[in-house]
Amino acid sequence: MDAEMQKACVQELVLTQRSKILHALCSSGSAEHLEKVLDILLAQGEIIWEDYQNIQEPGRALFAKARQLLDLVYAKGVDACGLLLTAIKQVLPEAPVFAPSFLEYNSGLEEDFQSTPTKTLLTQRVSLVSELQNCIDCALDVLVTSGHFTKADCNEARRLLDHVRSKGESAAELLLRYIQQKPEFGSPLDQKKLTPSKEFLKYQKKLSSSLSAQSFFLCTYGGDSSIPLDHIYTEVQLEPAHGSADFQGPLGPEDIVSKVGSQNEEADTVLVSGQAGSGKSTLLQRFHLLWARGAALQDFLLLFPVSCRRLNSLHKELSIRELLFQHCCWPDKEQEDIFQFILDNPHLILLTFDGLDEFKHSFSDECRICSPTQRVQAHVLLFSLIQGSLMKGVRKVVTSRPEAVGPELKKYICKEVILKGFSINGIDCFVRKHHSDSTVATMVLESLKTNTALLGLCHSPVLCWIVSHCHNQLLHYGEGTPQTITDVYLMILQHFLQHKSSVKSNTDFSWLKEHLNTVLRLGQLAFEGIENNCYIFSCTDVEKCGITESDLCMGFLFQSKYLSSIHGKGYEFLHVTMQCFFAALYIAFSNNIGRSVIPKLFNLQDMRKAATSAVCFRACVDMSPGQKWTFVEETIGAETANLQITATFVSGLLSQRHQCLWLLSCPKVIMEKRIKQVVRCLSTGMQKHFKSIPQPVEGEKKSMHAMPGFVWLVTCIYEKQDSRIAKDVMHKLEVTHLKLTYCNIGPVECTALAYVLQYLRNPVGLQLDNNFVGDVGVEQLLPCMHICNSLYLRNNNITDVGICKLIAKVIHCDSVQKLALFNNKLTDACIPHFSHLLKTRPDFLSLRLGNNKITAEGAKLLAEGLKFSHSLQYLGLWGNMVGDTGAEALAKALENSKSLVWLSLVGNSIGSAGACSLANLIKTSTSLEELWLTENRINRTGVECLIQALEHNTHVKSIWLRNNDLSMEEVETMGQRESRLVF
Repeated sequence: MDAEMQKACVQELVLTQRSKILHALCSSGSAEHLEKVLDILLAQGEIIWEDYQNIQEPGRALFAKARQLLDLVYAKGVDACGLLLTAIKQVLPEAPVFAPSFLEYNSGLEEDFQSTPTKTLLTQRVSLVSELQNCIDCALDVLVTSGHFTKADCNEARRLLDHVRSKGESAAELLLRYIQQKPEFGSPLDQKKLTPSKEFLKYQKKLSSSLSAQSFFLCTYGGDSSIPLDHIYTEVQLEPAHGSADFQGPLGPEDIVSKVGSQNEEADTVLVSGQAGSGKSTLLQRFHLLWARGAALQDFLLLFPVSCRRLNSLHKELSIRELLFQHCCWPDKEQEDIFQFILDNPHLILLTFDGLDEFKHSFSDECRICSPTQRVQAHVLLFSLIQGSLMKGVRKVVTSRPEAVGPELKKYICKEVILKGFSINGIDCFVRKHHSDSTVATMVLESLKTNTALLGLCHSPVLCWIVSHCHNQLLHYGEGTPQTITDVYLMILQHFLQHKSSVKSNTDFSWLKEHLNTVLRLGQLAFEGIENNCYIFSCTDVEKCGITESDLCMGFLFQSKYLSSIHGKGYEFLHVTMQCFFAALYIAFSNNIGRSVIPKLFNLQDMRKAATSAVCFRACVDMSPGQKWTFVEETIGAETANLQITATFVSGLLSQRHQCLWLLSCPKVIMEKRIKQVVRCLSTGMQKHFKSIPQPVEGEKKSMHAMPGFVWLVTCIYEKQDSRIAKDVMHKLEVTHLKLTYCNIGPVECTALAYVLQYLRNPVGLQLDNNFVGDVGVEQLLPCMHICNSLYLRNNNITDVGICKLIAKVIHCDSVQKLALFNNKLTDACIPHFSHLLKTRPDFLSLRLGNNKITAEGAKLLAEGLKFSHSLQYLGLWGNMVGDTGAEALAKALENSKSLVWLSLVGNSIGSAGACSLANLIKTSTSLEELWLTENRINRTGVECLIQALEHNTHVKSIWLRNNDLSMEEVETMGQRESRLVF
């Protein structure tokens, strides 16, 4: 092959391999690969500084930058194309070989001894960036000390080189001399500045030893120090809040604390959010233990754990130094030097804050400090750390319930990770770890399999612990197995009280009769704590409620580790949900509760007012003479969440299924009044939601986007287990579409939704996108399928197992005509069920299965059903792997369709062969309006087939062909020939 032909081949490759090159440069989600290629091209002189700045324009998407680079290089000619291909191969040696074997370009320049320092910064850019990565702070210090830089000039490695060039020859010469002469270059800890002293290392060892001891035993659910964390810990489901493509597979500690997937690069706080009982505290405890053992998070030299419960108990002002040293671990010597090391190297420090939702004070954007020595109130210190005004660069991990972190605080969060509790496999693993007797474990698991409502509850680790802990009660439950959250907590109440009961009986509630006063005393303590947002109780608090040593021995309270010996003993409930449960017992069964407690408990607006005015139940409870009340001035929203949990338990306790419990406490007349109050509150609360629905725009359907509290009220109705309430409420809802996206809906909420929605008068579209429904949640939704005309379950972690059960139900529900299952975990294995659905249901309208794992084989199976479908209008298979073979099968199956309006095969590795098959579909179709073929591998041949087909079809409005294997000239030419092609 002569030289000219070789050059032509190189330039042609940049066009024909365009989509592959883009994928190689951008698929990781990081700009690093593209930036390295730009460095090489800039150093070689193939692009100039203005080109570089245009491509790297701030705010542009990564793919847009890469496309501009390809356009620019192609326009520059053969040499630039050849160097680009070689640069990509150098940066990504394992990527597909885009260049032919005869192509060899020199990836470096011979050293120019005549070059000036500023030119050297450009020509040697690739190696200089690499060298500066690990010593950029020291290089900046040198430039600042010399007077060439100010503090405002400091930035990253590439920007440093760019900035130094703009400062002139002397600055460039100084930086080059520093790089050449620096000692032991490349070490993450510079020997002069960053090498820890012996005392620091001793302190590090002391901190590790302390953390290891604190984290060794699991004490989150019950304070049982006899269970090592390693023996019981089970992985929970963690997902990035915004579905970042940077994460593949399960997230580990390094994934959570890293910058990967950040939504705000300037922030340094990671939020781990999850509902009460989802395992947030245990997850942090696991992090602490792994770091202390040197098994994870070793990029951080020090890790400081802070409990927001403990911060609540700190009333005096303190500095960050006092927080770290006095409340985490005290250095024996050289405290000043160790603290200075922390200040100088914030990127080597990790802080964890557990339970932000339990913090008493609300976030204020104006409440901040900058000085590490300044003493302030604990809440000012905490929010200054999260904002980054204090100890900027220190990595922080904060756990909280989602509702406690508002938008004002979230703007200081670099990323959010959602904790979704146990998977099905996690439940199995936890139960087997909890029971050393495999026979018992198997019996518990078998019991769960027969009760999917209870299985759904066990996705919450705290509920899974209760079920495992109370296996005897579970296996010998009197009136059917537990169905509601209240049932589960009554089971643990029975478990604890029976162990202390003198009469062993499961039928007459003698265990509750004997210990009713204990339950009410603990309930009063829990109730007062909930209304005061208090979760740690002093001995004075305990004595005020009349709690005896015998009451403490029941096991519901355990000694808190957060109060120091100065304050005396402190006590906590097993879990915050257990505190809510005892508060509910007090509200439901105490004679000291006033008539207005329940209405205020269920009124969200009153709750919010109470949170700011601190008069939640002041006038609602009969107080003894001289009794004093203390209320917090500010809250962060957790009190509303905990009151909601409490109200849920009250609904369950006052249900007819637990009538036997009423007779042991209050007179029947009082109980009936309380039951009527709950029913009235639930009905009124739902009506407020319905009245807030805006009238639809003319020509559009009336829809309701669930407002905050709607799912909670639905859960309360389910706990009440009274179909009359559900029927009465739902008969008044008149909408055609119910939207519940991003509502933290899991299997438990699905159970409640199905229980209530089945009583709607008219079919609705049910949209549950971006929740964590899962296979168990899908099964729980089945009872309300008859009232759904469309079901949207995008991004819900659903597998073939759940979908097969769903399809089996939908086939018999004539109302369901649309299914959307984008971004789940579906494979070819479930496609025969969809095919059967299409054959069986001649009125089915829409099927969207995008971004799953459907291959050509799955497409062929689906095609078998499509042949019999005479109603399907929308078919979405975006982001699968059907290829040419699958496209051909689909096209052939649909060629006689007189209903298909929209077909999406975006991102399916379809080439020109598949496009030609689809062209035949276009020729014959009388209904198709849009065909989406973006992000495939179609070249000019395939597009020519599509153009020819369009000449015979005036009904098609558009064919989308962006990002295929086409040159700019081809795009322009074919776009002029056919305006319906969208490039």
